[in-house]
Amino acid sequence: MTRNILLITTDQMRYDALGCNGGKIANTKNIDQLSSEGINYQRAHNQNVVCMPARATIMTGQHVRSHGVLMNGMSMPEERHTIAHHLKDHGYNTALLGKAHFEPWLGSPEDFFENRMASENSTGPHRGFDHMELANHFFEGHSHYDKYMDAYPEQKKAFYPMVTNKGQNTASKGATGATQVWPMDIPRDIYHTDWVAQRTKSWLGTQSSDKPWFCWMSFPDPHHPWDIPASELHRINWKDVPLPRLYSENRSQLESWLNEKPAHWRGYFDGSLWTNLESPREFVPADMTADQVREINAMTHIENELIDEAVGDVIGFLHSKQWMKNTDIFFTTDHGELQGDFGLLFKGPYHVDALMHLPFIWKPAEAANISPAEVASPVGHVDLASTFCAIAGISPPDYCEGKPLPTSEDEAVQQEREIVLTQWDSEHGHIDMHLKSIYHRDGFLCTAYEKSHLYDGTEGELYDMKEDPDQLRNLWSDPGYAVHRTELTDRLYASLPEETTEKLPRKAPV
Repeated sequence: MTRNILLITTDQMRYDALGCNGGKIANTKNIDQLSSEGINYQRAHNQNVVCMPARATIMTGQHVRSHGVLMNGMSMPEERHTIAHHLKDHGYNTALLGKAHFEPWLGSPEDFFENRMASENSTGPHRGFDHMELANHFFEGHSHYDKYMDAYPEQKKAFYPMVTNKGQNTASKGATGATQVWPMDIPRDIYHTDWVAQRTKSWLGTQSSDKPWFCWMSFPDPHHPWDIPASELHRINWKDVPLPRLYSENRSQLESWLNEKPAHWRGYFDGSLWTNLESPREFVPADMTADQVREINAMTHIENELIDEAVGDVIGFLHSKQWMKNTDIFFTTDHGELQGDFGLLFKGPYHVDALMHLPFIWKPAEAANISPAEVASPVGHVDLASTFCAIAGISPPDYCEGKPLPTSEDEAVQQEREIVLTQWDSEHGHIDMHLKSIYHRDGFLCTAYEKSHLYDGTEGELYDMKEDPDQLRNLWSDPGYAVHRTELTDRLYASLPEETTEKLPRKAPV
């Protein structure tokens, strides 16, 4: 029996957002059920902590050094072969509904097909997908959802004005004045979360049982801005949301934690250093109040609940078509969100659990007869493409660097899964940052800081996450861990693939 593949992704969701991963705020019963009936990977990492590089890894099964999308704004050439091409070449119908972000949103439509396809009334094919309908978490003028909302001009004007002449906006309509909190008076059923689910069901409704399909349902939320339909505010009262464990109302405590880390952590907190575009230039985390952290987290978890209900809606559709017996479902995200940890917000060059550690679930098709399991060994986005091929019963393309995901911890040990790698390389004029990380199954996370405008190449971070799961005690300069640091750093660079010889152009900021 051929098996269908449904890949569900969110944008900027933490591992602990889900009830099955210890989350206590959002009701995520539908995703939790996927976990209880499937395989929950408890130590999955992305290979980069921002959107475009992470999504390029999902599309190719390659580490960042290999596919070359080092940071947001860089795009693989259109002709680059992807796992969608490969599945299509082997008889699968393919579709992507929602956020793609393989090409920069702020890029010229002349340069990037994603940014003109809706205006050309096109739904593909593109990058291996027969059918694409795109959405974003703000209006950039060219997605299919953007054009759909033209039929609702008053409601469209209610969305957050994300981009200003200074870059990202920091305006608020929240009760606490929290940045980018923006409840809006629009019907829920035209919000992009429900739109993505509706378009997914529409495409699935065109499919028959005699040909397999690969469908990527990609939600733009819970990425900022937090401009949810006001009708949903009743779900979670921000005043009742507990502060994150790694947030303190005592500024001295936050500064003490940050002082354990290299300088750009504290510099971001107090606004003295700027190192990336992932946060509004005018936003200073140190100015954020405890109530603002609560309100942002409440809005985030309301978005998580809406996503969970949309997931349940699509799974219900699969049941109605009697497709669960031969459909494999994957759920993950591209990267996490700081959400107040260490007094910080958004994302950036910070290799910390809040950004690297992913929700990562595989609910195998019923016909596969695979038992539910929890897998503690490290896996990553890099493994998805090879897993899709194993499900399809085909060999992966030669360029894939990952392995089929293990279906149990015993199989993970047999596969000798010991490490997972993450890298960061950004350049904004003379402001550059270069981090390479290795997580080892024994619980150590080692991050080497390469030479940049700020660092001389001797700095880094080392944590024993079995003893220090919150990454509060940096062992990098501890003489007692010098040998461990050297061994991990050596293995990190021995495991990274060779850098691509041709650097991809960066034609837009994001």
